Amino acid sequence: MPSQNPGQLILVGVPGAELDLDSARLFRKIQPGGFILFGRNIQTPVQLRKLIDDLRDLSDVEPIITIDQEGGRVSRLKLIGSEPPNAQQLRDRGDLDLIRRHGDITGRVLRIFGFNLDLCPVLDISFDDEADNSLRGRCYGRSVAEVNEKAGAFNDGLRAAGVLSCGKHFPGYASAGLDPHHELPRIERSLDLMEAHELAVFRHFAQSVDSMMIGHIAVSGLDAINRPASLSPVIIRDLLRRDMGFEGLVMTDDLDMGAILNHYGFDETMRLGIEAGNDLLMICHRVEMAAAAQKAIDPMGKKLDEALESVARCKAKLSPPTPFSVEAFEAIDAEIYALREAVLGEEQAKHRSPEDGKRSPVEIY
Repeated sequence: MPSQNPGQLILVGVPGAELDLDSARLFRKIQPGGFILFGRNIQTPVQLRKLIDDLRDLSDVEPIITIDQEGGRVSRLKLIGSEPPNAQQLRDRGDLDLIRRHGDITGRVLRIFGFNLDLCPVLDISFDDEADNSLRGRCYGRSVAEVNEKAGAFNDGLRAAGVLSCGKHFPGYASAGLDPHHELPRIERSLDLMEAHELAVFRHFAQSVDSMMIGHIAVSGLDAINRPASLSPVIIRDLLRRDMGFEGLVMTDDLDMGAILNHYGFDETMRLGIEAGNDLLMICHRVEMAAAAQKAIDPMGKKLDEALESVARCKAKLSPPTPFSVEAFEAIDAEIYALREAVLGEEQAKHRSPEDGKRSPVEIY
């Protein structure tokens, strides 16, 4: 029997590297379905494992603990260890065994800290490797076949290691010229064109990823009234669920992004998110709004049952953390660096992403 607490439909960020009293009180009260961690939450290996243990201890139902650990600049754990190669570097190297190895190592390093879901692989097609839409370096291919093959290898390795995966950013926003962290991209793109490219990838992965993240993008050919995909029942309920047959967990991208904040009120966003067919509403930065989110959706009553059941099904698949020690982490971290050398070469592996060591107030995901 799934929990009937609407807090289970909220995926919330955590303010800092330690669980302060106010946050602990908030989380204990609302019992969010999961937590997403960022650079602001990571200082040392021991500290990170303790933070995740504390989050699990205050949860009545085992929580989803997730992070964006892709590779390259979107690698939160590089703050305490080695930076894995990014998807484009792996793509250009062209070795499926190395990509599968990347998935396996990523899963094992995440489990040693207590993460049970990784917000990847990125399933967007790179139509332009230099596009300014937040996807630079993060795409596994320039065609449907290439993304299917290479993202699939990572997905297989990650899941085999006991960490759930997330396909993003449905229905695809690689053709957008705007970054949704700042404003809602609106593109004129026909259904036929989407079916031939972006949607062909998501159809391929509909039976092999554990969750889908819905992007903040309006596509004219998919929703005639130009709603963001993340708030569109036509795109989530009709296209993803009914047409593609996706039965996994559906989550919004961060609802604190400008793409949503600039156009919708908070309570309205929460209700529209559930009505559209999302199971988890993601609030990454305004953590104090989690209680308001719970309050906004609580009156929806029976309309929450479908999402609550979906969250419960997902949680039945979560793997527990593996035993922690600094030595165990260092051993896996050495594997990450060895993979980096195998992909980039010994000399290039020494040079990390320009964002290395920075905890940016606007983190890409």
